[in-house]
Amino acid sequence: MKERIVKVADYAVEQGEAVIITLGLGSCVACVLFDPVAQAGGLAHILLPSPTLARDRGNRAKFPETAVPLLVEELGKLGAAKERLRARLVGGASMFANLSAPGVAMMGERNVMATKEALKVARIPMIAEDTGAGHGRSVYLYLPTGRLEVRSVQHGIREL
Repeated sequence: MKERIVKVADYAVEQGEAVIITLGLGSCVACVLFDPVAQAGGLAHILLPSPTLARDRGNRAKFPETAVPLLVEELGKLGAAKERLRARLVGGASMFANLSAPGVAMMGERNVMATKEALKVARIPMIAEDTGAGHGRSVYLYLPTGRLEVRSVQHGIREL
């Protein structure tokens, strides 16, 4: 089976006998889209909630507002239809919650909120999430079935 590793602020789309993997999500969010008819899926490893927080704004996979349309566009090239896409989100942890001031939204929480908003704008339903808390996660998207494994040291392997 072909393996595609997605690094921070990167993305991948695949179809057929492949697995898309991203490792070590902390405050970052993995936005996973899947079309069961086309058996095509994609994953973006989102780093920041908004382009206003970065000097380098050219990388579309880095921010939710550009990563979601990028995935839709690239999955369309594989025969996926936007109306069949379903989203799952993983990550957005508050890795250092004890170091922040009370009432301040942590970067992970902001990443999750911004990604949900980008999905809403794109009219892609979110069917599941494993977000927040204080632990890291890794994600394995198995194609063509769309099975999504979330792995963490604290919680083992969970299907989402």
